[in-house]
Amino acid sequence: IYQGLSAVAAATTLAMMGVLDIAGTLGSGWLSDRYDKRVLLAAYYGLRGLSLLYLPYADDLTTLALFGVVYGLDWIATVPPTVGLATDLFGARSGPMLFGWVFFGHQVGAALAAYGGGLLRVWLGTYHVAFTTAGLLALGAAGLVLTIRQGQRPRSTTASRQTPPMSMPEGLAAPRTAPR
Repeated sequence: IYQGLSAVAAATTLAMMGVLDIAGTLGSGWLSDRYDKRVLLAAYYGLRGLSLLYLPYADDLTTLALFGVVYGLDWIATVPPTVGLATDLFGARSGPMLFGWVFFGHQVGAALAAYGGGLLRVWLGTYHVAFTTAGLLALGAAGLVLTIRQGQRPRSTTASRQTPPMSMPEGLAAPRTAPR
């Protein structure tokens, strides 16, 4: 198999990544409730990027397992802070809808990346360029996440409308002063 590793070694690493993915995602949800979601997301993307840059050099079971641990823990761990950021920034009504579009874009990007990675493998005979490109893009995403400003929720159309003042019942109105 590619890189001289057996199919069993590759399958074992993939299975380990799946198990660690569950732990990483649950842990990420817990962390997202307690810490800055931007920092968490940047850390996850940064670790993902570094692990992808490292992957072409994983040529034995130990180094492949190291990749599997890091990548497995942050594989889907990005979801809780992304959902949280979308909700924090765009509200409980629009945030989940925005996350749906982020998820859709992610799936389209993943399909194109898988196809592009396969083409690069056919043309160049190696996945090295594909993994390096993916790693650098993930590191770029880590930096971009830190530019998100929190606490500046867009104005809601209902909140921006002025509501007419409520009239006070007779006898409770503030006394009027005569104009001068």
